[in-house]
Amino acid sequence: MTDGVTRTRELLDDAARRLRTAGVPDEALGEYVQPKAVLGIHREPTIRSLGRVWRVGALLIGSSIETGGRVWATGTITRVTDPGRAQFQSVSAETRRAYRAAAVRGHFDAGDTVNHGATPIPLDDTLVDGGGVLLVQDDVPLVRWSPTAGSTVPLADYLVDRVGLLVDPPAGATD
Repeated sequence: MTDGVTRTRELLDDAARRLRTAGVPDEALGEYVQPKAVLGIHREPTIRSLGRVWRVGALLIGSSIETGGRVWATGTITRVTDPGRAQFQSVSAETRRAYRAAAVRGHFDAGDTVNHGATPIPLDDTLVDGGGVLLVQDDVPLVRWSPTAGSTVPLADYLVDRVGLLVDPPAGATD
């Protein structure tokens, strides 16, 4: 394992420790599951719980026993609320409604935020010169807002900024 990968792990562990110590609320991590039909009976999709994470911009940092020490690239975010009934206003509105309904079927708490469609990021040598959200170049851990974004910023600076906003949000941000 390279020094850059080791430094990446240390930075993420420090960020998780700071978030935990500050009591920053975490969010659910889930997997959207389209069950197979059983005896020809169609079953509705659900979101299965995978644990808890802190959303730190483009990264999800594990916060529970199931997810600790792991990181994901942020995917889709759904708030658990009553999905209501189909309105057929737009495809995007119906997609959001379907995700809310799947989250309710997954037995997440009302009002909780569920992150799903997140991409696991292995914290190993595959980060070196990688093309994803989290990467290491010249032994320096870097992050980008999305896999397709061209520019990167040092992970250390990014975490100081993003974790700082979660630990000590600006006045009025949480009112």
